[in-house]
Amino acid sequence: MTEKRQANKKIKKDTARQIALEVICAVIDGGAYANIALNKTLRTKKTDDRDRRFITELVYGTIKAKGTLDWLLSQLSARPLVKIDKVILNILRMGLYQIFYLDKVPASAACNESTELAKAASHAGAAKFVNGILRSAVRGKDAGTLLFPDKSADAALNLALTKLHPLWLVKHWLKQFGEEETEKLLDYNNLPPVLSLRTNTLKTTRSNLLEVLQAAGFEAVPSKWCEEGIICTKTAGLNALMEKAPDAFYMQDESSMLVARAVCPQPGMTVLDLCAAPGGKTTHLAQLMQNKGRIYACDIHPHKMELIKENAVRLGIDIIEPVLMDASVFKPEWADSADCVLVDAPCSGFGVLRRRAEARWRKNKKDLKVFPPLQKAILQNAARYVKPGGRLVYSTCTVSKRENADTVQSFLMNHTEFTAVSPFDCVDSNKLRQNEDIRRRSADGMLQLFPNLDGMDGFFIAAAVKSGAEMRNAKSEP
Repeated sequence: MTEKRQANKKIKKDTARQIALEVICAVIDGGAYANIALNKTLRTKKTDDRDRRFITELVYGTIKAKGTLDWLLSQLSARPLVKIDKVILNILRMGLYQIFYLDKVPASAACNESTELAKAASHAGAAKFVNGILRSAVRGKDAGTLLFPDKSADAALNLALTKLHPLWLVKHWLKQFGEEETEKLLDYNNLPPVLSLRTNTLKTTRSNLLEVLQAAGFEAVPSKWCEEGIICTKTAGLNALMEKAPDAFYMQDESSMLVARAVCPQPGMTVLDLCAAPGGKTTHLAQLMQNKGRIYACDIHPHKMELIKENAVRLGIDIIEPVLMDASVFKPEWADSADCVLVDAPCSGFGVLRRRAEARWRKNKKDLKVFPPLQKAILQNAARYVKPGGRLVYSTCTVSKRENADTVQSFLMNHTEFTAVSPFDCVDSNKLRQNEDIRRRSADGMLQLFPNLDGMDGFFIAAAVKSGAEMRNAKSEP
């Protein structure tokens, strides 16, 4: 039976493990995003709450632990992993995850159910292969013979396997942060992500939204720094929330919310958001501007224009104009015209691995070298749009020094017309302006947020002001 036919073969009954396998195959082999694929699948399947939780654990856990599971398989199988049918390989990964990481699942159940999945997806020989590998895994675990390399012998490999991260990334972080902080960062990335919401202050207040959340079965508290932010400590169905208050919130981590605050937009201004999709920061800028002025939300991908439009419409915002363009290519008619320019640059995304189970395995060492030239090109182009006295903000969702501090320092060295300023020097918020830690860490105009240190996504934010006239609430448009 061909691989394609195996993948598409009908399974008589949708069990929790069968549903999880479907999603895992879509993510690992089909390139889907785990959260999107899982939510889409669960919407089409009839499952109870217990099964939904089990499916979610299997999907996120198996994908997150993929590298470690493959290492274990390489110790158990004489057959190279590349020679194993993709569906069967994913069944093995999911089975191993249950054996090694889900104590509440009996090893016998993990073996038996995985064997049944293999029978349904392939043939008797494949089922026998799966059963043999998994039972060997159980024996090896019980006997203590399946051991990871000792930390004293190979700290990087030990951390990579025990903390479920790619070896190359662990080595990179060990060099940049040292062993103690690297281990803390790895641990944080393996925590379940919390649901963070930004209140749409154009439609409601944070206190009112908190009441709506409580009535909908959520447990939620105000976020630490951002006045619009809410952290949900216990979640209920988002669909119900969308029905009750569709225009009252935007899902966004607090570190991401701080970016728009650093831009310091005012009502009536002209603002450029050069890498805007899907529109999270764009719509936040509009909130801070009280939906007065003009925001040009730019992106290079045509299909993402609709996302920006959809989010603006849902939140009741009408000052955003999506613009399809390459942020690194100069648009002469916009020269010296914007009060504020935001560059939320494409990046390696190593600050948000907690939220994207599959991301750690899709990135590679080349990303550390690929992005800086693009980031510099976009930043240099953005500088030409800032009017005298205007503000330029650069942000990323990574913790890579090369993409962050090195990029900004290089820019400032070559653009003496810009002066670094504290990202929150103009923010009307005592929490941000008077916080000694924030002030100390952003004294040079740059703030690096670390997941393990700050309890939020890893973001970098830098701000600079262009020499010339005082910043003013100009109403002219590019």
